[in-house]
Amino acid sequence: MSIAQKLSQAIDHGIHRIGQIEIQRGQGGHAFVLCHEDDIEISQMTDFGGLETHAGPEAARDLSTYSEDGVYRFTKGQTNLRRGWVMLLDSDTDLRLALDHFYPASVGVWLAHRDGSIEIEHLRDKLNRQTGMYRSAKFISESGAQELVQKICGPAHQCAKRILWKIDSETDLADSEASRFNGIWSGLPETEAIPLLCREACNHFVSECRKVSKAENDAKKSSV
Repeated sequence: MSIAQKLSQAIDHGIHRIGQIEIQRGQGGHAFVLCHEDDIEISQMTDFGGLETHAGPEAARDLSTYSEDGVYRFTKGQTNLRRGWVMLLDSDTDLRLALDHFYPASVGVWLAHRDGSIEIEHLRDKLNRQTGMYRSAKFISESGAQELVQKICGPAHQCAKRILWKIDSETDLADSEASRFNGIWSGLPETEAIPLLCREACNHFVSECRKVSKAENDAKKSSV
């Protein structure tokens, strides 16, 4: 069974939300209709309540690039997806493509996690393979990495993903709102929503590790 078919099956069993996107089946003569979770009531009005209408999955790339106020969304897991639109889709394949534009690989990662076949890369492994200007990121201390998780991850910092990775295979993340978050921004039960999962530290996190590592190194030099 393909990922698109498994996704459609999950929707048949009650799943209707991923991130900030509501998935509606069979509305207006289309297989699926997507909208921002804050526009659900409007989308169910005649002519979709005048919301900006897109046919097919291609527009998802542009809709997910900038927030409402025009700020570039540097990770697709941010909780600032702009509203004011509906997307009309005619197949489960189109649905999968649209969701992959909004939240890259999120459905496949969720299915792999559900089936127990997901591959997780812990932070040290990711940092140890960095090259060029990011090589120094691997020298970040454990405490620096733990603090960084709490400073830039989780819903308090506009990230809607559940962190699956650890500092290394033996070191769990410290308990915090970020490490406890289940990846369901809407607060719906797991029977109704696909969680957004973080299987490895994102490029933004790696970049911040480099900054912290440099600051730690500079602090050591100044104390000598």
